[in-house]
Amino acid sequence: MRTHLHIGVQDEPLALAKAERVRGTLAKLRPPVTTTLVLAPARTSRTGTSVNAIEQALLDGRCDVAVRHVKDMPAVPLVHQGTVVAAYPRRGDVRDALVHPGGMPLDRLARGTGIGTTSVRRAAYLARSHPHLTTVPLLGTVEQRLQALDAGGVGALILAFHALDPLDQEHRISEVLAVERMCPPLGAAATALQCRNNDEDTIAIVGLLDDTRTRRKIEAERILRCVLRAGGHVPSAGFCTTRPNGQLSLRGVLFQADGGRFIVSHQRGTNPMNLGIAVGFELFSSRFHHLIAARAAQP
Repeated sequence: MRTHLHIGVQDEPLALAKAERVRGTLAKLRPPVTTTLVLAPARTSRTGTSVNAIEQALLDGRCDVAVRHVKDMPAVPLVHQGTVVAAYPRRGDVRDALVHPGGMPLDRLARGTGIGTTSVRRAAYLARSHPHLTTVPLLGTVEQRLQALDAGGVGALILAFHALDPLDQEHRISEVLAVERMCPPLGAAATALQCRNNDEDTIAIVGLLDDTRTRRKIEAERILRCVLRAGGHVPSAGFCTTRPNGQLSLRGVLFQADGGRFIVSHQRGTNPMNLGIAVGFELFSSRFHHLIAARAAQP
């Protein structure tokens, strides 16, 4: 059994924080596993190539494990040929959080307040629920966006709740937004640990970090993403939970980027793949789907 692993990770704060948690867990195994980080370029945009760089490092043998943000992984294919997701560690909080310098909740923000975000999903939900507020495109890491807020570039931010905790910025949250108010992206707050599929020793070690409940939920969400991607590029959101009886509950959403129309499907089941397919097909069968798809296709 191997005792040392090279871990590939994006060179940005949140990914590094996730990698450190993985390293800490591996170090507590008996016998402990030591690790070295292999850094890939930080993603510079939502269509950047750093994810491919991490996979390439894995396939080239420069790292043994790739730490991935599930929500940023491609919908199709689910995994690159020659690789496997050996573990989905326990998932974080999927909710979004408002950060306002004065600690104001969303409903009390003044008309015209600029909310910093590059998320089409967040902008659509804000346009529907708070049309008197404005969204301001704001690129950069979580730390860079917080710096822009401090400098007065925007009036408030909406960020992923789970992204603030590892950066010791959770104290800045003025309101945590319930998923009923702002549905999270599919794969939110989840980490995938990807290995080469012929590296049995590494798969066995990393597999010890797998959380079965998280895996089932993420599998349902990733299948839903796959189905939605196969049907064209339409803005989407969704999340899966586990009921007390072990049954999965999956919610999927398609929406217009301007917040003009939302389609929701909510189903329950025990098989993650079947559930993801069923929710995806129900969304596509809606009589409003063609309106959203047509709007999404406009330049």
